[in-house]
Amino acid sequence: MSTEQMQNTNMDGQENTAAEADVSMERYLTFRSDGTTMGVSTDYVIEILTDQIITEIPMVPGFIKGIINMRGQIVPIIDMRLKMGKFADSTDTTCIIVLEIDSTCVGIQVDGVEQVLDIDKTQISPIPVEDQQGLVDGMISLSSQEVLLFLNCQELIRTY
Repeated sequence: MSTEQMQNTNMDGQENTAAEADVSMERYLTFRSDGTTMGVSTDYVIEILTDQIITEIPMVPGFIKGIINMRGQIVPIIDMRLKMGKFADSTDTTCIIVLEIDSTCVGIQVDGVEQVLDIDKTQISPIPVEDQQGLVDGMISLSSQEVLLFLNCQELIRTY
């Protein structure tokens, strides 16, 4: 029996082929920034850097931490705490996640990387309209106490 012919049942009792189930699943890298757990599709992630020297540059928005030289490529670094309007301070776990979004490389400085999760995209809820944030385009409950917010990568590069 081929993968397309194999059947499974979703939570609503509807049958889906295994191929359709795979289409709705996506891998996300989760990270923390100022106590907030966020996720970014691994499709955008190029690499994770630690102990990277950031060169400050003048006349840029305050949330632009500076630039790095990554094997000859200049990559701007956005401090996610500052982007979210919070105070930024580096810790031992602070790192840079390098993303490629629409052929544009950008790094986001975060408090720490947590894990990679396989998430069913159909389970992602929209952000309530009254609380809608441009950098976040969805959310999902990980547990009774924790919510994962999804980074809107298109908006991230549009605003820097």
